Amino acid sequence: MVVNGTNAAGNTGTGSTGGTGSAAGAGSNSPSGAGAANSATTLGGTNFLTLMLAQLKNQDPTSPVDSNTFLTQLAQLSEVQGITQLNTSFSTLSSALSPSQALQASSLLGHKVLAASTTANLTANGTVTGAVNVPQTTSQVLLDVKTSSGVLVRQINLGAQSTGLASFSWDGKMGDGTQAPAGTYTLSAQYAGATSGSTAATTLVNGTVDSVSMGAGSTGLTLNVTGLGSVPFSSVQQISN
Repeated sequence: MVVNGTNAAGNTGTGSTGGTGSAAGAGSNSPSGAGAANSATTLGGTNFLTLMLAQLKNQDPTSPVDSNTFLTQLAQLSEVQGITQLNTSFSTLSSALSPSQALQASSLLGHKVLAASTTANLTANGTVTGAVNVPQTTSQVLLDVKTSSGVLVRQINLGAQSTGLASFSWDGKMGDGTQAPAGTYTLSAQYAGATSGSTAATTLVNGTVDSVSMGAGSTGLTLNVTGLGSVPFSSVQQISN
């Protein structure tokens, strides 16, 4: 709105103060409205009930809210609150179990564990022990020991095996009977299937637990095993003295 007249200071002129004020008001209100929208990213139980009451107060008298819809909304609120309480309870339980896990983990130090691995570390004049996970009864299981470059060092025939873990022991000797040098070797196993040919099987290696790490969140308990490195506790198949 344009106003012609004399201002309080006695000056005469034309101004558009009213229009400018209106624009400033709009400019200042818009950011605050956006901020309010951004801050309300989630709805709690109180917000949910407030919306329901507003819905009831402003419903069309000629077409009221269906009672089944109202009960469904209440059930949804109860379900969401129940899940929230359950998550809180699980978090509390997880924190309470941490000291117990640490105590159990300390008892594993110095013990041998059998864990899945495709490599094995051979020490000077040492041996490598482990197992092959045989998924079905078979007439023959073969274990190949190779260098890191893929050269076959020794093939061990475990013979016929039933379903389960078939133990093996490599004395560190090569196929010609000489001692293999110390180092890291690759393991692979095959078993004879029902049809012609062979199928790969999972290899597992024994190692001694040197230390234990308590991971956070989904990491969980991790064992540091000689010759195997870091092994998740969940992948351990056997624990022995």
